[in-house]
Amino acid sequence: MIAASTLALTACGGDGDKTPENNGANATKPAASVKLPRLNGEEVQVAAVWTGPEQENFTKVLDEFEKRTGAKVTFVPAQDPIVNFLGTKIAGGSPPDVAMLPQVGALQQAVERKWAKPVDAATQGQLDKNYSQGWKDIGAVDGKQYGVYFKAANKSLIWYNAQVFEDAGAEEPKTWKDFLTTAETISASGVTPVSVGGADGWTLTDWFENIYLSQAGPEKYDQLAQHKIKWTDPSVKDALTTLAELFGKKELIAGGQEGALQTEFPASVTQTFADEPKAAMVFEGDFVSVNIAQTKAKIGTDAKVFPFPAVGDEPPVVTGGDAAVALKDSKGAKALLTFLASTDAAKIWAAEGGFVSPNKSMDVAAYPNDVQRDIAKALIAAGDDFRFDMSDQAPQSFGGTPGKGEWKALQDFLKNPKDIAGTQQQLESDAAKAYKS
Repeated sequence: MIAASTLALTACGGDGDKTPENNGANATKPAASVKLPRLNGEEVQVAAVWTGPEQENFTKVLDEFEKRTGAKVTFVPAQDPIVNFLGTKIAGGSPPDVAMLPQVGALQQAVERKWAKPVDAATQGQLDKNYSQGWKDIGAVDGKQYGVYFKAANKSLIWYNAQVFEDAGAEEPKTWKDFLTTAETISASGVTPVSVGGADGWTLTDWFENIYLSQAGPEKYDQLAQHKIKWTDPSVKDALTTLAELFGKKELIAGGQEGALQTEFPASVTQTFADEPKAAMVFEGDFVSVNIAQTKAKIGTDAKVFPFPAVGDEPPVVTGGDAAVALKDSKGAKALLTFLASTDAAKIWAAEGGFVSPNKSMDVAAYPNDVQRDIAKALIAAGDDFRFDMSDQAPQSFGGTPGKGEWKALQDFLKNPKDIAGTQQQLESDAAKAYKS
């Protein structure tokens, strides 16, 4: 786990303004850190599941690639699960040149199915220069490099409405017990404490993983991630029991359990920072800032953040990320991966917010505010000592498919938090099929 000391977030210090001093996009353009080939007339297709602001910000990265190379780049909107989407494209003889894969399991499947192409020497050079071994390792299969982790995430953050906290006399909690006490305090003030985006099952896996990592520890976490222990293990029961302390009290969740199951992730954020907030807190990664930007709230003043509270001895830090993988041996695909592994590409999205790069060579001054900078510093300071999102490590049929596997089992659990044994049995049954064990 990333040491708690590296997560001293200066939630109060940053402002949301982008100035020439703290915005790499507006500052004088420095010399390019990577040389790219001319690709006049070459067409490059890039598939990703990003929509809305994330798609817009990624398109700015692709626009710069176009300017630098002369290639024409087309963004191809993909659907989850992306492996199924790509399978259809490949079967039809029209795979994109590059796919942004949001799960380690999806990357591994792309390699197993012989879709993915290994990176070339230029991309490997950028990875060796800019990435720690840990981030290279999760983009490799059997020792061969396939993926470039362009976008990372710190998925162990609680964002909160500063005004609601102040009105309730609430303080940032450091332990799970304190978190529940804080929730009760806010509830007593007349505001529902927690917003949960339960319509998107991946948010529920993140809740579970943070509790499990802190409570069971990293060794058990690794075992469960690899299905070396079963989901019927007592450690899973303990984590679900802890999670039920929140999910089992409908007055603590915006809209109750039924309302949460109808709330998609973006709405879970915006309703927390609306003029008339429906909740005081929302849990999720650094990318929450993209959705906060769709409200009037300013990060660092109206919207603040604290680390996920410790359930066990240490607070958890779970990371995630999106890896660029070439599906064609085209010059455009190779050059784009090289660009995405460079600081030049990372700085473009970093300046827009809602993004954290695992690129250790990038100047954190590129981020738009102190909150984002501190989150990024914590990620880089961890080096190779981090734990990757558990569901993203699983086969996609279990850990990354809407309406199935872990997503569905935890949505059923949110609906009925008393059924811990039934949830464990369902999780184990689905996992056993997916892992073919």
